[in-house]
Amino acid sequence: MKYQSKKKAIILLSDGTIFHGKAVGKEGSVFGEVCFNTGMTGYQEIFTDPSYYGQIMVATNAHIGNYGTVDGDVESNSIKIAGLVVKNFSYEFSRPGSKSLQSFLEENNLLAISDVDTRALVSYIRDNGAMNAVISTEVDDIDKLKQQLADTPDMKGLELSSKVSTKEPYFFGEPSAKHKIAALDLGIKKNILRNLAKRDAYIKVFPFDTSLEEMKAWNPDGYFLSNGPGDPEPLENAIAVAKQLVEQNLPTFGICLGHQVLAISQGVKTFKMFNGHRGINHPVKNLLTGKGEISSQNHGFAVDRASADANNNIEVTHEHLNDQTVAGIRIKDKNCFSVQYHPEASPGPNDGTYLFDQFIANLK
Repeated sequence: MKYQSKKKAIILLSDGTIFHGKAVGKEGSVFGEVCFNTGMTGYQEIFTDPSYYGQIMVATNAHIGNYGTVDGDVESNSIKIAGLVVKNFSYEFSRPGSKSLQSFLEENNLLAISDVDTRALVSYIRDNGAMNAVISTEVDDIDKLKQQLADTPDMKGLELSSKVSTKEPYFFGEPSAKHKIAALDLGIKKNILRNLAKRDAYIKVFPFDTSLEEMKAWNPDGYFLSNGPGDPEPLENAIAVAKQLVEQNLPTFGICLGHQVLAISQGVKTFKMFNGHRGINHPVKNLLTGKGEISSQNHGFAVDRASADANNNIEVTHEHLNDQTVAGIRIKDKNCFSVQYHPEASPGPNDGTYLFDQFIANLK
């Protein structure tokens, strides 16, 4: 009955390709860059990750919603994806103490469509690259949707940290903790804060446009450059802060967007990837130890390898084993390092959590 009562819906790609499906609850249209995540679990964490702001998420797992949602499995205070595309949407759920994914989507006013041939859609995106798209229940007015889609800004050159960053500074952890860390919020995930706090750190989270002078006034022991959405190049303030952190040799750790910002501050180029890396099963090699890691990743931009290798101030410390892209760097002779992937996981494996220990050790 639920399947029969669902309204027709489509996902229209910017090149005119259409895939058909059914609406899950809400009706209307949403626009954004389409991407896919290969994780088999962790959909609630993915949907609430600020790094996904403005993107239409295609879930490659065939069943989404089957274990419901709980309040603790969130990475921010609301859903951040623009829309959701799935094959089979589970209205029933099995986890004790949880509520339905449908109610979670309704509370966050998110448009989702199901019954889409996601294998064909993902295959198409892999072959043709990430592009803007619209998911809509307005299936009788394709020409109007095409015009609106043509007016949707590309992710390249788009600054989005201001959309997800905190408006006012706030604290996380215990004030009596041994270490004080100033975090520049470009779209920070809660599990990053949890990982720092459980290592005896008290964190003050600052808005994305905060100056280094303002952060230094709190007298922190170290600085963190967070993950976040969009293109790193427009983040002029964050890049300037990163450059000052390196020049003053202050203990610094960057993740994802923060990693790209740190690289740009040293004159290294970044680029928009054909598809990006999004999933909880990406192999990374630590070039300093020779050890491999399975990592959680979510990024559509990356540090240019040739530019990094040619920079005398940079050492590439990690690489993605599928395509040899840069997965980590350190600044030579400075107390600054960063990684492209997500050692805090959530969702994903914990192979990279040693990086938080490394950062805390650097504070000492």
